Amino acid sequence: MEEIDLILEEAKEQMERAIKHTKSELQKIRAGKASPNMLDGLMVMYYGNPTPINQVASVSTPDARSIIIKPFEKGSIPEIEKAIINSDLGFNPQNDGDIVRISIPPLTEERRIALSKQAKNEAEDGKISIRNSRKEANDELKKLLKESVSEDDVKDGEDSVQKLTDTYVKRIDEILEHKEKEIMTV
Repeated sequence: MEEIDLILEEAKEQMERAIKHTKSELQKIRAGKASPNMLDGLMVMYYGNPTPINQVASVSTPDARSIIIKPFEKGSIPEIEKAIINSDLGFNPQNDGDIVRISIPPLTEERRIALSKQAKNEAEDGKISIRNSRKEANDELKKLLKESVSEDDVKDGEDSVQKLTDTYVKRIDEILEHKEKEIMTV
């Protein structure tokens, strides 16, 4: 049935977006080694407008324990420093007039456990999003019953939606497991 296939395709796209979003949120959680992704979502006041840091500076990691931020304009260094200090990242930036350097301290056991919990919460949000996609798809399938689609076809569609849901939830679990391993590795 064409309508059922369309509903399944839409559900699959929504679940794929949930996976992408979960991955991007998990990348922001630091796991001991420096990564430019740690600063994703950090907004810097640039000519009076909040601007993503990657649009006002280049961010790089010369080694596993430091991040270098080279602003496109030297005048934006104080604003970059202020944005880092005011964020909840817990970094202490130093500048030498040309670049801003962030030293990444090793994670304590307590901090690793807190980050692991944060990662679990992000994964759970992803699973909730996937389950919401399943619910929407099943609701759409039930509407088809009124439009002269057979109960068997709708039931097969619901089974397919459940299989999709199980597959995507399993993928989130695998992504979380990998992230937890990364966080807990000293």
